[in-house]
Amino acid sequence: MTKEAIRVLVVEDHNVVRQGLVALLSLVEGIQVVGEAADGVEAIAQFRKHQPDVTLVDLRLPKISGVEVIQRVRAENAQARFVVLTTYDGDEDIYRALKGGAKAYLLKGMTTDELITTIREVHAGRSHIPPAIAERLAERMGTEDLTPREAEVLEQIVAGKSNKEIAAELEISEATVKTHINTLLSKLGVTDRTQAATAAIRRGIVPFESLRKPES
Repeated sequence: MTKEAIRVLVVEDHNVVRQGLVALLSLVEGIQVVGEAADGVEAIAQFRKHQPDVTLVDLRLPKISGVEVIQRVRAENAQARFVVLTTYDGDEDIYRALKGGAKAYLLKGMTTDELITTIREVHAGRSHIPPAIAERLAERMGTEDLTPREAEVLEQIVAGKSNKEIAAELEISEATVKTHINTLLSKLGVTDRTQAATAAIRRGIVPFESLRKPES
């Protein structure tokens, strides 16, 4: 392996997928896999240890999400280059990842050639956003952001909480909860709570990690 090889870190919590990526990339001339990680905390540690040229990262990771990994690493090293490799194509997922500093966003159905080309493009300082992803991002850019409180209320709605339960959980009045709900329904372009919950999950507005029940 020459000095000019692109040094890659692979971050993926599914062992078979991660091992497959490592094996695949290890066969590509000019690419060297320098590390791998199965969760967000390990990803940050591996980045600090290896200082890879390009990091492949999934969005849904144990402990810390892929977006948070990108944000934390880039806060320490603004030159860090990330390629998101995921099954999720919700516009909010895309928006958060790219806003966080990812240079490319690929779905796991991509071809081997596209993956390798993307790694090389990102290493060269370019971005790679497939047309379908760019279209979803454009749609997202035309919508209004939820406030942090509205996002909290929406997360509670997705969890199936009533207005009374939401009010107790967030320590606000039921009247305030209703106001937030009316506003977020308008921003999401939906008419009821069920549609809001569906949109939140489909678009990635409510992170998948928040839907997991805490371990006992």
